[in-house]
Amino acid sequence: MRLIILGPPGAGKGTQSARISQRLGIPQLSTGDMLRAAVKAGTELGKRVEGIMAAGGLAPDQVVLDIIAARIDEADAKAGFIMDGFPRTIPQADGLDALLATRRLALDKVLELRVDESALIDRITTRAKEAAARGEPVRKDDNPEVLSRRLQAYVKETAPLVEHFAGKGLLQSIDGLQSVETVEDQLTKAIGA
Repeated sequence: MRLIILGPPGAGKGTQSARISQRLGIPQLSTGDMLRAAVKAGTELGKRVEGIMAAGGLAPDQVVLDIIAARIDEADAKAGFIMDGFPRTIPQADGLDALLATRRLALDKVLELRVDESALIDRITTRAKEAAARGEPVRKDDNPEVLSRRLQAYVKETAPLVEHFAGKGLLQSIDGLQSVETVEDQLTKAIGA
């Protein structure tokens, strides 16, 4: 099963993607995690996107598509995958469609987590405080100023994907403000798993 999970920053995409990944035995493909790992490792790609990411911007489409292409060709993704944080723009969605078509693959479902903006700010603030309390590094993009830019980027660039995928008959929307377990149950029903 090939899935995408959409939603603004802090909506629970990572949490729910990990749960679906475990339930279905397919990898969770988080472009954000892959890009952060590249920055941390100091790779050429990481150096190209470090400043963009620190400012809350989006990595260039072709860079992200290249990462995705390499990742979906790995053995563990042959039975499917769930994409968390990709695509973020209509051109990326079109690029993904083209990429999948070259492999004679297609998406099965796009899952949207709907969450109120004020709830998102609370979630991100809590996530940062909890990471700091555990002695873990706080993500650079988990501060109010960067979050504001990330939300603006989401509204401008990513929110149009909802209509895009709805028009293709692939979209299933879920209220992301419910408990983690309730959201997981609804997502599981939406994909028929």
